Amino acid sequence: MHSTGADPTSPATASAPRPRKRVPFWDNARYACIVLVVLGHAIQRLTYDSDIALAAYLALYAFHMPAFAIISGYFSKSGSPTRVQMARVITDILVPYVIFEFLWTLTKWFVEGQADPNFTKPSWTLWFLLALGIFRLVLPYLALLRWPLLWTVIISVGVGYLPNVDSTFSLSRTLGLLPFFALGWWLRDRDVVTRLRLLDVRPWWVRATALCVLGIAGFAAWNWIDVWKQVDLGRWFFYEDAYADLGGEQWWAGGARIALMLLAVILSAAFFALIPRGTHWWTRFGQYTMYVFLLHSFVLYPFRESGVLRDLDPTWLWLPLVTLLSVVLALALATKPIRSIFRPLVEPRPRWLFTDPELTGRQGHRSDPTGSRRPRQTPDASVKR
Repeated sequence: MHSTGADPTSPATASAPRPRKRVPFWDNARYACIVLVVLGHAIQRLTYDSDIALAAYLALYAFHMPAFAIISGYFSKSGSPTRVQMARVITDILVPYVIFEFLWTLTKWFVEGQADPNFTKPSWTLWFLLALGIFRLVLPYLALLRWPLLWTVIISVGVGYLPNVDSTFSLSRTLGLLPFFALGWWLRDRDVVTRLRLLDVRPWWVRATALCVLGIAGFAAWNWIDVWKQVDLGRWFFYEDAYADLGGEQWWAGGARIALMLLAVILSAAFFALIPRGTHWWTRFGQYTMYVFLLHSFVLYPFRESGVLRDLDPTWLWLPLVTLLSVVLALALATKPIRSIFRPLVEPRPRWLFTDPELTGRQGHRSDPTGSRRPRQTPDASVKR
């Protein structure tokens, strides 16, 4: 979860194509998204005792993972994958997944005294890694079809009627969120962002409207909190359970998912409209969101499981404090010292695994599962960022 297209990583040569300029907006959007992910996980225990925290939680989960999927799709290619791209599915997704599933097994064994190793059931945040891998694999096939967005909506809605499609290999959640990933790809494929100058023109009324939209969502989440509790809206936002398990046995239950998808798109658009377009001191952290995504759950795990985050009162004090700490945690986990320590786990390059070791990404850049490319840190790197 880092940034945009190719970055200059070495002195230009006469025969080399001119590298594309990095667009700060995408780094800013990635970092804002990962802060929301950390915040959502941090306040989850607060929701048991506070309706305000629950309202904030529901407002976040209404759009933050769809927004992440949209960004990931925007930087994904639908053409036939090259050997390097195929290898990166292994190095950027499968290998980190195995590593962190193993680490979670050890953690549960040390802390809880028991562990049930099952690599078919992703632990906590690891479902998104598998989802990105599946997204990448199916995108070239979707791109061959007419109306690819329509097909992904049909798939997402239809899978909710199939109780046998569950969290094994994160399949139910992956198919549920597939339309957002496809939407991101479609926006890039149709050059919508460039043609409409969405990153260049942002009049004041757009930001004002975006604030109103997000404000209305927050108010609705809080004002009708008893209704959302009754229908267990939070589980609907996970796109994971079958409708029957959510109390939606009616034939029209899929309509609720369509409504939630439309809501997610509207809130994501409002969220993106508020993202700064320029470069700020924190922009570069948006290049390293995969570190935050994979590591923050280990930091939050003892707080969530120990009950420290339960019965915290008053909410007006603890909710802003947890929010602030979530921002600090997202910053800390993206810093260079943390990256240096955990790079072998988050960005492994198992050269021994391939017949051609060059497939592990020695071509002068590194990437993450969202498709972002950034300079590889080498001693002779001279690019100032």
